[in-house]
Parts: sequence; structure tokens; C-alpha cells
Amino acid sequence: MEAQTDIQTYMNRGKQALAQGERREAAIAYAHAAQIEPNNPAVHLGLAEANLALGSYGVVYMASRKVQELQPEGGVESTMAQALLNLLDRRYDRALQEVDTVITQDPGNAYAHALRSYLLRLNGQDYDANLARARAARLSYGGHFDNAFPPVEPISTPAYGGLPPTMQNGSAGQTAEPTTNSSQREPVPTWSRPNGMQRQMIRTRFAISQHPRLVTNILIGINVAIYLILAFISRGLDIDPNVLLAAGAQYGPMVAQGEYWRIFTAMFLHFNIFHIGLNMLSLFFIGPAVEVFYGKWRYLVIYLVSGIVGGIVTQILTPNVLAAGASGAIFGVFGALGVFYLVNRRALGAYGQGAIMNWVFWVGINLVFGFSVGGIGIWDHIGGLVAGMIIAVLLMPRSRGRTL
Repeated sequence: MEAQTDIQTYMNRGKQALAQGERREAAIAYAHAAQIEPNNPAVHLGLAEANLALGSYGVVYMASRKVQELQPEGGVESTMAQALLNLLDRRYDRALQEVDTVITQDPGNAYAHALRSYLLRLNGQDYDANLARARAARLSYGGHFDNAFPPVEPISTPAYGGLPPTMQNGSAGQTAEPTTNSSQREPVPTWSRPNGMQRQMIRTRFAISQHPRLVTNILIGINVAIYLILAFISRGLDIDPNVLLAAGAQYGPMVAQGEYWRIFTAMFLHFNIFHIGLNMLSLFFIGPAVEVFYGKWRYLVIYLVSGIVGGIVTQILTPNVLAAGASGAIFGVFGALGVFYLVNRRALGAYGQGAIMNWVFWVGINLVFGFSVGGIGIWDHIGGLVAGMIIAVLLMPRSRGRTL
């Protein structure tokens, strides 16, 4: 009983470490588990996954073959091991089919969803990849699986043909390379050999995808930097209205005289520390989800266009006020999040239904608060919210099998 407890502890530690990008810690945890139970296929699969993250592809090969040796009649671990072998050999379509089989049998497997996201992104299916990445993060309680998979560059791995290598003492820790036979290796399909420009584009896209908060952090950084500059000029945390006007705040009479650009620049200006603090905190929590679900460029379009529409609505309905702030843009992002949950409610299951109810609740709370408290640009909020929802529908990436 004690040994069983120990191995489960090491297995859980390995899974958590891999989800958090701690590759070496994951490999150490699985290695301890292999010493306790050397004939457990799940242990050797964990070693394969951890060493894939470390780039030790020879160990991945042997550990995966050991899993298949221990599970000759097939199973979840054996199927995942075959997916890893096909990944090493750049047979991405086959690997994706096997990962889908694993998810069908074990839908709570966070690593399988993360691997599916990686394979989908390799094939250019960014929308489905973002969905799979979000599921992996939810199932692993916020895990990001950074550097868990090989870089996009072609990897050098031993070809495999004939009998699998023998694993001494049941350990997947041997680093000897298996005998190769390149003549038996399947030819790599032409689609897996992108030209130089395509490789650069894929590398760039992967580099950006490793930073799911990139656009959100840039937007927060711009807003905070501008606020600090204006606070320094104003010599206080409350920004002088004249300074705001000079910086580009929205003021109806000036906009009516042709200074339409103020509708845009006002999105990056704030009145005081409480104003910018509340807005940036909201963007910090809401923005990354929309950035992942819609992609960075669609997310940026939703943010900017929602803010502009909110400013236009403010100009029409309250033309004599001094307006500033990112509230319209942030409400647009919040509206896009609600649209995503609504459109994908069947795919998300019970989680989707709960997310929709939470979204409706917070929309109601914010609207009631906006109408009941003076000094809040409620029409900017409403305009941004409606605009964000409409834009989200128009920009929603199309996915096979998605129904309203």
C-alpha cells in the first residue's frame, strides 16, 4: 500500500511539473516512479512525455516502445505511445488520429489535449488548436505545457523498423540508440517539408503562440505607460483635465469640430489611479481567454473597434462630456467572450452552460452599477459590449462540426 501511494505521488508530481513547463522535474519524478514499479506502462509513458520535452528523442523512442511491449493488446498508454512515435517520425496526421482516440477513451487527459493543440497548430488549424489548448489548461488547473513538445524545426530521431529494442531491467532511462534501417523508413509526405519562408512563418507563429498574454500585456503596458507619463506631468495620481485634453481625451465639441481622432486616443487615457487600476485588472483577467479563443489579431480588432464604437455612441448620446478610458474596449472583449461560450456551448458541455450563466450575471451587475452610479460612461460600456458581440460573431473562426 505504501509503495502504491509513493508511485501515485510521483506520477501526480510528474504530470503537474510537465503541465507547468518544469521538464526536468517531471523526468525526475517519473524516473523515481520507474524504480518503484518498472513494469507500469503509465510510468514509461510519463518518461517518454518528459523526455520529449527535454529533447531526448532516443529515450522517447525506447520508452514508447517499452509501453507497447507492456501493453501488447493496446490501451490508452499504448495508443499515446504510438502517437509520440509518429510525432517523432513527423507523421502528424497519424499522431493526431491516435491522440483523438486517447481523448475519446480518456477525455480528462490534459496532456492529450495539449498534444492535440500542438498537432492541430502544425496543420494550420489555429481555431481548433486554441480550443484544445484551453481544455488542456482547464483540465490541468491552469497548466500551459510550455516547451512540452519539439520545436518546429525537423528533429533527428532514430528510424524504427523490425523488432523493438530490449529495455534492460524494465527501465526507460537507457540512452543507447536503437539499430537504424533508413531503407525501411516511410517517406515523409511532401506537406511536412515546408520551404524556407513557410518554416519561418511557422516558427514565428509558434513563438507567438507560446505567449498567450502577449497582446493583453502590450495593451496593459501601453495604457499604464501613458498614465504614468500624464501623472508625472500632472504631478499627482489624478490627471489634470487640461492635460487629458492636450493628450487626446474625447470632448464632444472638439470632436464635432473635426477632431475625430480623439475617439481613438481617448481609449488609452484614464482619469485617476482607480480608473486605470479597475480597467487594467479587468483586462488582465478577461483578455487572455479571448486572445486564446479568437487569436491575437482578431482579439486586437475586437478590442480596438469596440472602443471606437463605444466612443461614437458616447459622442452621439452625451456629446458634452469629457470622456476617456478603455472601458468600451474592455466591454467589447467581455462581449466576445460571451459569444464564444454561447457558440461553443455544446462542445464545452456543462462547463459551457455554467460559463454562460456567470457571463450573464456579470453583465447584469455591471449594467446595473453603471446606471446607478454617476460619473460612469454607461453608453460607452453598452456601445462597446454590443459592438464586441457583433464583431465576435463576424470574426468567429469557422470550425468543422460547430453548431449554434
